[in-house]
Amino acid sequence: MSESYKDKKVITIGIVSELTGLSPRKIRYYEERKLIFPERTKQGTRKYSFSDIETLMEIADKIEDGVQTFEIRKEMLKKERDKMLEDKKKMIQGQLNAHFKIRKQ
Repeated sequence: MSESYKDKKVITIGIVSELTGLSPRKIRYYEERKLIFPERTKQGTRKYSFSDIETLMEIADKIEDGVQTFEIRKEMLKKERDKMLEDKKKMIQGQLNAHFKIRKQ
């Protein structure tokens, strides 16, 4: 399965800054705080995806509402953990279904 166009890291920080209204400095700060994870080219240029832009907008809204970066990071980690647990649960259920030859109706 190929990755969605939304997840391809092809957008430079300058364009991300224009699209979000966030300064490149603020975007780099969010990266330092481990809220966003751009890819780097061999030359060191940061590349972002449309999903990253959406995440940056959510972060900016939360910051504007007075939420601290460490709280945002904690919430992001919880969402990741919850998704991993849900994926693991689905995988185990699929294995059980296959083992016991259970078909969904």
